[in-house]
Amino acid sequence: MTNPTDGKFDVILKAAIEVISEKGLDKSSISEIVKLAGVAQGTFYLYFKSKKDLIPAIADKLLAITLADVKVKTEQKETFWEKLDVLIDETFQTTNTHQDIIVLVYSGLAVHHSLEKWEAVYQPYYDWFEQVMREAIENEEIIDSIHVGWTARSLINMIENAAERYYIGYEQDEELAVYRAELFHFIKRSLERL
Repeated sequence: MTNPTDGKFDVILKAAIEVISEKGLDKSSISEIVKLAGVAQGTFYLYFKSKKDLIPAIADKLLAITLADVKVKTEQKETFWEKLDVLIDETFQTTNTHQDIIVLVYSGLAVHHSLEKWEAVYQPYYDWFEQVMREAIENEEIIDSIHVGWTARSLINMIENAAERYYIGYEQDEELAVYRAELFHFIKRSLERL
């Protein structure tokens, strides 16, 4: 298999995201993707067996971008609550920007790939947040009677679900700031060390 860090993998993936965002997975063709990427059709098959195999790669790329942004923006933050606020903000921004791709990724992974694949894509994100939570426990910012791994996963899923309901489910009864604040305060009430 060709090395996915040689640049062509990312070019193909970027083109795939663009074409699929515009046309949907079923109406997109590999020939359109490679044309936009500026590579030969055979090059596509060096990285992906089929169009459906793009889905976990797209999910991985989207999460990697989000996690990188979150890490950069939380570097100078001191408290768990400041980091949580950044995590919520970045999740909402990513969801708003990539609504169609997120729907595609969820449906594609659910239909064509296993839960293990989904968990593998999310593992770096979970690991980072678990570490943030452990530091918050050590700093006595949050309660220590939690299962860190389970709680980190649950909170990431809750934050993503809230963002998706707001943007994709069109539950925009409240202003975004109010919606986000309610989510933040719900988590804070659940974890804050008194």
